[in-house]
Amino acid sequence: MPQTVLLAEDDRAIRHALERALTLEGYQVTAVADGVEALAQAHRTPPDVLLLDVMMPGIDGLQVCRVLRAEGDRTPILMLTALVETADRIAGLDAGADDYVVKPFDVEEVFARLRALLRRTSPVPANGVPGTASASDALRDGPQPASAFSASATAPASDKQITAAGLRMDLQARRVWRAERELELTRTEFELLELLVRNAGIVLDHSTIYDRIWGYDFGPGSKNLAVYVGYLRRKLDAPGAPQLIHTVRGVGYVLRED
Repeated sequence: MPQTVLLAEDDRAIRHALERALTLEGYQVTAVADGVEALAQAHRTPPDVLLLDVMMPGIDGLQVCRVLRAEGDRTPILMLTALVETADRIAGLDAGADDYVVKPFDVEEVFARLRALLRRTSPVPANGVPGTASASDALRDGPQPASAFSASATAPASDKQITAAGLRMDLQARRVWRAERELELTRTEFELLELLVRNAGIVLDHSTIYDRIWGYDFGPGSKNLAVYVGYLRRKLDAPGAPQLIHTVRGVGYVLRED
């Protein structure tokens, strides 16, 4: 069955061009012109992924995100935006979007980001851990950085729970605790923290993290990773408690309790 895309874009030329390109790529596309139609269609026939323009009349893309997330809808959302400031991108992520593409964009980048989002919501692999690759995946995809598949001695392998640096993650329930305090994380925050916990004490470079979480390296100019690390730090760190996620300048990030 082809994967389904709900596209909401008020610019007719862009909407038609994207609808045609996505259809030729093998997706089943429903295209609408505004946020009201997008919400109605999402409720009527939930898609596999949503592609939303930020600036639409009436209900804009950010409001669509907020409504769906408030309803508990976790369908992946890719935003299309002409707003390039970091604050605008953060607003989209805060609203519940999973990723964004800045206009003008290359349609191949849209395809790549859609594939990355859809991989993250694909069926659980053989090792039982959502969002991670099985050994057969690794062999098929070719050599990967060793750190991407390492398990720290402080994070024993389990299909249900992993622990490190005072953190405990229930993978099936998708719940996280630091000591006795439970943390409320979004899906991307949870997956990023899971990767760091599984590799506690190991420095993960930017490209490895992008590949494992987003399935696509957005390049040195992207702020996605820094934004999500900032989100996690604010939720993880309490006054007087040691910082858990450390920046290794020019390389990446590491989870450790100093």
